[in-house]
Amino acid sequence: MIVTIDGVAASGKSSVASGVARHLGIPYVSSGLLYRAATLLALEAGTDLSDAPALLALLGAAPLRLEPLPEGNRVVLTSTAALHPERDLTADAHTSAVDAGVSAVAQLPEVREWVNAQLRALTPPFVAEGRDMGTAVFPQAQAKFFLMASPRVRALRRVKERPGDLAEVEAALVARDAKDKAQSAPAADAQIIDTGTLDLAGVIAAVLRGLHQPASSDLS
Repeated sequence: MIVTIDGVAASGKSSVASGVARHLGIPYVSSGLLYRAATLLALEAGTDLSDAPALLALLGAAPLRLEPLPEGNRVVLTSTAALHPERDLTADAHTSAVDAGVSAVAQLPEVREWVNAQLRALTPPFVAEGRDMGTAVFPQAQAKFFLMASPRVRALRRVKERPGDLAEVEAALVARDAKDKAQSAPAADAQIIDTGTLDLAGVIAAVLRGLHQPASSDLS
């Protein structure tokens, strides 16, 4: 079984996917963590975020490993012996600098295909979260969900996670929504959940209910 949970930035995809996966007793997969790690490596190397060949060369020289662990996903820069030791990139991939650059990286078709290939190599069952899991990556998924909320609600959630000016965070989310629009459209057979009035437990419960309902229904 594959369950996909897509949605806009800061809509709670990772937390919801983790909760649903724990309830089902299967792993969850964070596609965004691979994009974030790729962005982090590019920023550290001074690589142009719009240069797809350079990014792919960087990823080839510094392979990433996504680990869908029960307690949460980790992304690790694998060891290449003489070049560098193995390094956990998970924490460093969640910074404002990465937030600002990840959309540019995720828009590159070549990088998207690289990420998608890593995800398709994983063995089901799992819950996959991201932007286009139910459309481009796992169109065959048995259950698909799309999370949405207003920019203000998402900004409030984000500043609770890490310090930041609410107005600036909200403006950044609006800008990112525009950049991510092509990748963030829900699948035609996805169930849409507006998370604005729900807490985390409520969204997880809505997804679990949705697993037993027909697709293309709105849940709240």
